[in-house]
Amino acid sequence: MSAARDLVGVAVNGLLARKVRTALLLLGPVIGVAAIVAAVGLTDSAKGDLKRKVDELGTNLIEATAASSFGGQDAKLPKDAVERARTVTTVESVSAVLELQNIVVTPYEEAAENFETVPVPVLAADTLLPGVLDVPMVSGRWLNEFDDGVSSRAAVIGIGLARQFDVLPGEVRSLLLNGIEYSVIGIVDGVELEPAFDTAVFITFQRAADDFLPDEAVDGDVVLANKLYVRSVENREDETAEALKVAVNLGGPNEVQTELKSEALELAAQSDRQLQLIVVSMGLLAIIVGGIGIANVMSISVIQRSTEIGIRRALGHTRGTIAAQFILEAIAVGFFGGLLGVAVGVGAIAIGVTVAGWVFTLQPMLVPLGVVLAMVISVVAGLYPATRAARLEPLETLRLG
Repeated sequence: MSAARDLVGVAVNGLLARKVRTALLLLGPVIGVAAIVAAVGLTDSAKGDLKRKVDELGTNLIEATAASSFGGQDAKLPKDAVERARTVTTVESVSAVLELQNIVVTPYEEAAENFETVPVPVLAADTLLPGVLDVPMVSGRWLNEFDDGVSSRAAVIGIGLARQFDVLPGEVRSLLLNGIEYSVIGIVDGVELEPAFDTAVFITFQRAADDFLPDEAVDGDVVLANKLYVRSVENREDETAEALKVAVNLGGPNEVQTELKSEALELAAQSDRQLQLIVVSMGLLAIIVGGIGIANVMSISVIQRSTEIGIRRALGHTRGTIAAQFILEAIAVGFFGGLLGVAVGVGAIAIGVTVAGWVFTLQPMLVPLGVVLAMVISVVAGLYPATRAARLEPLETLRLG
């Protein structure tokens, strides 16, 4: 027991006697473990935030779009597309929109030149869109049947465009669409599943027909939409998406394209996992490079401490005792380097989730695994210097010293 205590004391003194060298030894495990912990933790936090968003938004929102065979490049859906979609038994609600082209949106006439090159989406929408998308109003109200029937021009804008045009909630404002004045009656909150809606302008179908659409975009008294947003019964999304293709075009399976909007979030999660793999690989590379650095510094340390090693060998210490001293130093470097690396990684996660607004997530096993990994790399890196130190004979140390 006394010999073991003395051995630990010698190893500790060896590390504390040369603090700069010890700091260099610690640097490799710290950087490597911190990179691994931060990569895994930030990705898990992002996935946790993604899961929260999916839980809030639901995975049952489907987008059905007119394909080119419905009318060339500027394809439209049939005039009764909404009614056809409602015949699908797994459909809960439907809303139609029409994306308008080549409309310049400006906050006032004098600013027209500044905003001509700024793409602002303009959409004709029905009264059901906020309910189907499950998005609240920040202020004011959504378009209603009265707006569709009267000669006044009303518009709802996304919260991002409201910020861009400095429109305050409740403020009486107007904007120009191709020079035509529209009154802003409401501001709609951000739509996670359709980010472009944050900077969009929404008007009624009738206003779109009167002010911007050619005659061929209107069938009788019905403005043709080019996109449907559909809420499906939970867990029946794939079935609903396939049924919509048939129902909307009465049997033509290739005429309507459908997309589950939650799949975009899942693709983002896959990108996060790929990024996690890349950063973890970089962390492993860093810790391996750090291990090589440990081997180099400890090898130099053997030469610097050759006199000490020779004296101890002359006093009767065995080769095993000398080797054990250097292995203990490597273990200590790995242990404390791993702990510091975990602490730095956790700090990086905390900063990242605070900036991004995510929920802090850390797998408990990351802490011991990070420390164990650092210790294993350090011990492997310390084997050669320990073996080299153990092989030194007292007379040889005089030559090295």
